[in-house]
This record gives sequence, structure tokens and C-alpha cells, in this order.
Amino acid sequence: MADYTHKNLAEVKDSAPGFGADEFQEARFAREDLEAERTGLSHIKVKPGKRMPFGHKHDEAEEVYVVIAGSGRMKLDGEVVELVELDAIRVSPEVVRCFEAGPEGLSVLAVGAHHDNDGELLPNWWSD
Repeated sequence: MADYTHKNLAEVKDSAPGFGADEFQEARFAREDLEAERTGLSHIKVKPGKRMPFGHKHDEAEEVYVVIAGSGRMKLDGEVVELVELDAIRVSPEVVRCFEAGPEGLSVLAVGAHHDNDGELLPNWWSD
């Protein structure tokens, strides 16, 4: 393995169709493309006015999310937080989280330690 890997995130496969979520978002999980062994990096783009169709949590992986474009909201367990460009939010593993985009959409980078089989999806978790 080289001492570095260079990859444009737009070239990473969009995994949202595999989750049945392509109507709501794009999800590009870049860890393998970057040849990262211990660090996960994802680019999530929630479409304008849409909400992710599931929440998720982890057993071990703490994550940091950074809004790189747009705005929206994030539900963290029972609390809803407003998000704007360049907001960063750290989330403990056990906290269930989900995004909802504002009118211009929401583009977020997620970074955290990689742990195999660590995530749990919770369908229809954020309902009004």
C-alpha cells in the first residue's frame, strides 16, 4: 500500500440504491476506495426537502459530521438540531441519528474509526 491515496469522492460508488434510499439521498462510503484501514469517511447528500428513511447508531464508532453545503436538521435520539454550512457535530456511538435536508439540500462528510459490522439501521425512525 502507498503512503497515501488520492480519490475524488464523486468517483466513489453511490450505495444509496442498495439501501432503497436513492429517492432521498446519495451515500458514498470511501474507506475502501481510500485504502483506509482504521478510518471511515462517507459523503452523504440528502436531496432538497427530503429526510433519510432510517436512523442509525453504532456499538463502538464515534462519528464527526461536517456540513459542507446546504442546510437542514439532524435528529439525535429525541433532540432535533438545526444545521448550516460548516457546522460540525460529534456523535457518540449509541446515539441514533438521522438527517433531513433544507430547501437547497444537505451535503455532509462523516468521519470516524472503522469497526466491522458496527452499524445498525433503524427504518422509519424519524417520524413526525
